[in-house]
Amino acid sequence: MIRKLIKKLLGKDTQAEGGAGSPPSGVPVVIPVSTHGIDPSLLSKNAVRVTDTLQQAGFKAFIVGGAVRDLLLGIAPKDFDVATSATPEQVQRLFRRARIIGRRFQIVHVQFGQEIIETSTFRALVDAVDSEQIGARRPKKGELDRKTHVTDESGRVLRDNVWGEQIEDAARRDFTVNAMYYDPATQTVHDYHHGWEDIQKRVLRMIGDPATRYREDPVRMLRVVRFAAKLGFKIDDATAAPIPQLAPLIDNVPAARLFDEMLKLLLSGHAWACVQQLRSQGLHHGLLPLLDVVLEQPLGEKFVTLALANTDARIRAGKPVSPGFLFAALLWHLVLEKWQAYQSAGEYPIPALHLAMDDVLDAQTGKLAIQRRFVADMKEIWGLQVRLDKRVGRTPLRLLEHPRLRAGYDFLLLRCESGEVPAEAGQWWTDFLEGDSVKRDELLSQGSGSSGSTPAAKRRRRRRKPSGGRGGEGNESSGNGGSTAGEGGGARENATSENHGKRVSSRQHGSEGA
Repeated sequence: MIRKLIKKLLGKDTQAEGGAGSPPSGVPVVIPVSTHGIDPSLLSKNAVRVTDTLQQAGFKAFIVGGAVRDLLLGIAPKDFDVATSATPEQVQRLFRRARIIGRRFQIVHVQFGQEIIETSTFRALVDAVDSEQIGARRPKKGELDRKTHVTDESGRVLRDNVWGEQIEDAARRDFTVNAMYYDPATQTVHDYHHGWEDIQKRVLRMIGDPATRYREDPVRMLRVVRFAAKLGFKIDDATAAPIPQLAPLIDNVPAARLFDEMLKLLLSGHAWACVQQLRSQGLHHGLLPLLDVVLEQPLGEKFVTLALANTDARIRAGKPVSPGFLFAALLWHLVLEKWQAYQSAGEYPIPALHLAMDDVLDAQTGKLAIQRRFVADMKEIWGLQVRLDKRVGRTPLRLLEHPRLRAGYDFLLLRCESGEVPAEAGQWWTDFLEGDSVKRDELLSQGSGSSGSTPAAKRRRRRRKPSGGRGGEGNESSGNGGSTAGEGGGARENATSENHGKRVSSRQHGSEGA
């Protein structure tokens, strides 16, 4: 059955579809260094060490996948993967710091200091007919642990740990440009599916039947978008055709894995191009379902565009970025809209802000499983917008000690640049942060008050009760996610809110915004 499947993938039919398959003989095209011109200085010494060790032990071993693609394009790869004929247990025995990870797709992490070389065993082609199927039901905990190849009702692969030959491993990779193997010992590239030709044509082409491959792993639809945007490649027509129809399959992907893929997409250095590709392929609805609403609003689209461009610039400059900041920017105008709606309904500003945050995050985390630490960052950044709006009294001085002030300030500057907030608000804080104590006292003495940069309904005061009930709006503080949303109600500082903010300061999540 496996041989039959190989012939089907690598035979005449595949060749007729535009050269996406291997030569009929199944023998790879071996490309010498004089042709491919890979710069050895771009190679990871640790990746070469892994391949050398495996080869000396009698196994086949190659650098594989996206690293080879990037090397052929003259780009320094961010990470290196190795494919080998050795089983995970055999790989683990050869390296002092190696551990087997993964259930769905078992691999070995070989660690050298801070660098990890992912090492995988050649996978076999398994026909869907031969694969064990569990139907539409959700597998019980631990049920799949001892199984080697399992699919669900839609064809999504739940387990893929059947070892095979290199030719099979190449055929089961996703795109032709990711299915090449580089041997550092001979400096040759082994190409089974005309990936070298597609790189020269700058085309992304799926290996095998695209619809079947997307059903096996719906995340491939996101990967093709990311690669097209990152590399500036055109998506082959046959590869793009099934995506609109199969896009709902992304709902079957575990939320944590979907979040990881979204992070890769947004932190690729080409985030705006990726978002545009997602929209053009109809893939954005299941990922950031409310983002499309924002992008239909001129002010919201400008803000999101600036945030993504800012992120891309920082990544290309080698500067750190904060995922929490980025997601806060993507969802800010949704929070803003709901915040205004709650205040129009009669809610006080600070409670209204927390209700708006919870509504937006509840709608998103079910899809993306945004990690709790990022949610805490997002809430602090959003909450700081209220506090940055108040530029009198002791508030600005106390904010200097806030661990997320820099991120909140950067966020305010984005709001100014997009036209949402008056430019003088950002300039005031720039002068305040860069100035000495004399300059700061001078700025505070100007009595700038509130810039009006945050939405506010008609100001109301609740009557003070003799029993000491809840007073002004400033008594509201967030206990959710460690954020402190704001002061409210005049220049008097709320000691409870400030002390809560100082407790938060011990949890550092990075001070720089994206």
